[in-house]
Amino acid sequence: MNYDRGMKKWRPFASMPEQYTGLQEVINKQAEVPQPLLTEEQMEQINFTLIEALHTNKQVYLTYYKNGHHITDTGLIQFVDSLGDQFIFIDDVFELKNKMRLSELIDVRFT
Repeated sequence: MNYDRGMKKWRPFASMPEQYTGLQEVINKQAEVPQPLLTEEQMEQINFTLIEALHTNKQVYLTYYKNGHHITDTGLIQFVDSLGDQFIFIDDVFELKNKMRLSELIDVRFT
């Protein structure tokens, strides 16, 4: 038999990573949940807790909605702009500044 040295070896599972990626996307899409609607009272409580955390420099648990998922994070509130619908918090793990919309928040609690 005559083999060409430049020829790549046959790889039977070369397409598998793409299939796994596609399957993971389908699984993630099925796990998505709709953004919950908060009452006025819940929004006021979140705003009150954010302002208190800002002034007392207390650490908070934030639960927010992003890309179809509820995400919980811990950090310090650095800035709150109720009229501009945004706030900034410093992540406890990586100590990064995160700018977010107030309308994405689901819950805020002190640690």
